[in-house]
Amino acid sequence: MYRVILDSPVGRLSIEGTRDAVTGVHFVDSSTANGEACEMVETAREQLAEYFAGRRTSFDLPTSLAGCGEFQRRVLAEVAAIPHGRTQTYGRIAALVGQPRASRAVGQANGRNPISILIPCHRVIGAHGALTGYGGGLSAKVWLLRHEGVPTA
Repeated sequence: MYRVILDSPVGRLSIEGTRDAVTGVHFVDSSTANGEACEMVETAREQLAEYFAGRRTSFDLPTSLAGCGEFQRRVLAEVAAIPHGRTQTYGRIAALVGQPRASRAVGQANGRNPISILIPCHRVIGAHGALTGYGGGLSAKVWLLRHEGVPTA
């Protein structure tokens, strides 16, 4: 496992992966240090830096969801399909994965997203546009949405 750190406008991010795929993007505290790097995690760090600088709206990196169950994989596939600058509700994602009454389960699956930002869990919102929790904190979610041009209250 390889890891690099990116200090971003929304906080310090740990980018983890193998030589073949990104396996994690997590919010971490200031004491977290770089680990050993490889080309995959360095490329992910570069693409995320471009995103934060406003020069990138999508990512072209292989990801791995090892350890995620089938339902979570289906949810995260729908989350990954949400375009830059758009949002989707938990209820709509539940309908898209064939379980229209499972919006809470979608929220739980989304909340356990191991690859934040690359799989844009910040683009998932509550009914009627309510901004709900986010692993990096609600202020990070607001920043990310505004950065993508999504109006927030």
